[in-house]
Amino acid sequence: MGAHPAPITVTASIAVRSAGGKHDFYSEGDYWWPDPDHPDGPYIRRDGLSNPDNFVDHRLAMIRFSRIVGALVSAWKLTGDEKYVQHALRHVSAWFIDADTRMNPSLLYAQAIKGRVTGRGIGIIDTIHLIEVAKALGILEEAGLLGKSVCQGTKKWFADYLAWLTTHPYGIEEMNAKNNHGTCWVMQVAAFASYTGNVKLIRQCADRYKTVLLPQQMAKDGSFPLEIERTKPYGYSLFNLDAMAAICSLLPKSGTDLWYDGMADGRSIGKGIQYMLPFVQDKGRWPYARDVMYWDNWPVAQPFLFLGALAYGNQELLHTWVSLEHRPTEEEVIRNLPIRYPLLWL
Repeated sequence: MGAHPAPITVTASIAVRSAGGKHDFYSEGDYWWPDPDHPDGPYIRRDGLSNPDNFVDHRLAMIRFSRIVGALVSAWKLTGDEKYVQHALRHVSAWFIDADTRMNPSLLYAQAIKGRVTGRGIGIIDTIHLIEVAKALGILEEAGLLGKSVCQGTKKWFADYLAWLTTHPYGIEEMNAKNNHGTCWVMQVAAFASYTGNVKLIRQCADRYKTVLLPQQMAKDGSFPLEIERTKPYGYSLFNLDAMAAICSLLPKSGTDLWYDGMADGRSIGKGIQYMLPFVQDKGRWPYARDVMYWDNWPVAQPFLFLGALAYGNQELLHTWVSLEHRPTEEEVIRNLPIRYPLLWL
């Protein structure tokens, strides 16, 4: 990471195709490409195939921010040296508070498609990389290391973003998505509501997990049919299970233990882990199609293994997690791995 890297926020890169301003996060739909028959016309969809010419600067900056804050707060937890906290808070202030560099607390221009839309609800998934930032801020607040102005400023930012996520048509659309997008909406709202102390939203997230996510997304054997029918069924199944495990870890104050609270027919996070574990230990046993891209890059040290090991005291999950890749370099894998720093979850 280098010595004391300077903050880089959305204001560092201006996207010429963005309909927003310099403080607005912008990204483009991954699977949309120029139409070879109409090069200057609207983009066309090629599911599962990412367009390498898309604008990704803001997404990469947010991932960098998440990794820096996660690493620095983990370093403080290990050493007790508050210099790591001070460096982390420089980045936090740049993203959420400082007028010149802060990001607006909305995602109006994410996952845009040239010639079609200036932004989409499914772009909300891009802010999964703020989950460990919110987790780190909660840890620092509890330790009395956040400072009044940073605490108030960051809580206002996340409260404003939660209001947008839960009322704007994009947010409602994403909440109602029936695949990993709907899961990631709940995961994000759970993380941000936990930091801001929004008990009502915390309880709503727990209820939505039990009454919507499990019954709509998980089959009785623990698989995810809506992910399996995609062009990257293996990677998406891992991603969705990671997000569900994160939800269970984020909501201990919801009034129920989601690690043990499942459906009458046996569907639960435990069933999902039980289903995927053999295919993580031996990918060759995967009974469905291979992913059209990045098949060779999965699995890595999946968060559901670590979080499940913590929740159940399961040594097999822990040993499997330890044995896998903890420092992936493929951008697509990093993008779909918002939980990277175990010390933030202990």
